[in-house]
Amino acid sequence: MQLMQFERSGEQRFGIRTEKGIIDCAEASGGKAPSSMEEVISGGDAALQTLRRLSGSDAASVPEPGIAYLPCVTKPEKILCVGLNYRNHTSEIKMEIPEYPVLFNKYNNALAAHRQRISLPNTAEQFDYEAELVIVIGKEARDIPKQEALSCVFGYAPGNDLSARDLQFRTHQWLLGKTCDGFAPVGPCITTADEIGDPQSLRIESRVNGELRQSGNTCDMIFDCATIVSYISQYMTLKPGDLIFTGTPCGVIQGMPEGKRRWLKAGDEVQVSIEKLGTLKNVMA
Repeated sequence: MQLMQFERSGEQRFGIRTEKGIIDCAEASGGKAPSSMEEVISGGDAALQTLRRLSGSDAASVPEPGIAYLPCVTKPEKILCVGLNYRNHTSEIKMEIPEYPVLFNKYNNALAAHRQRISLPNTAEQFDYEAELVIVIGKEARDIPKQEALSCVFGYAPGNDLSARDLQFRTHQWLLGKTCDGFAPVGPCITTADEIGDPQSLRIESRVNGELRQSGNTCDMIFDCATIVSYISQYMTLKPGDLIFTGTPCGVIQGMPEGKRRWLKAGDEVQVSIEKLGTLKNVMA
């Protein structure tokens, strides 16, 4: 299932995206279905079964032009990111393949939704995109073995690890350039893990104003999704709703020769597409 949060008539709603359209779960169930992503994730299998029945019903769909997408998860306890996690990306920026996952974080202020306009701060100039597969944690995980790690995953979504490179490399800490307002768009939906199967065989692409910039596959990850979840859980407890950005393939602006770098600017539309998950679109402002 593809699950989403949206605003309709000034109210936050929860829905299922189907081939026929978007099902407003509260409306279709008479208020008996979960009403937020957090409620679904915490509700486990019982909540998912309720939604599966709704998705297979003849419930009326909501016209997409009449809604505004909201962030897929509203208040994750943690937004964690893995840097330098694709072999071809480490090559393009002339970095060594890391021995351990390179972790950094974003905060909730960075969350943004599908189709949300993202204001670029006037304190930076070198704005870059990073198409990424985002893991959504579904169960509390502490010291989880690699072979069990994917059982803790609720689903996956396209994400864009937007970065202000001049802020990112101002110091040895990357944080400032990574967690500006709106710099973690995720969406349009979370696709539940049962529909994905192997997350290490998904095509991933990004486009700027329709021009293909990145084209890769999650099989090129240095540390796969199971390894990432297991590794993080050795040091901190992962909670339901936590988000993990898993790294980006080659093709980012930073990896281009200096004379050919054209940083993102107001008016540029960035699309992140991942096989089976859909396309995330955002316009810079």
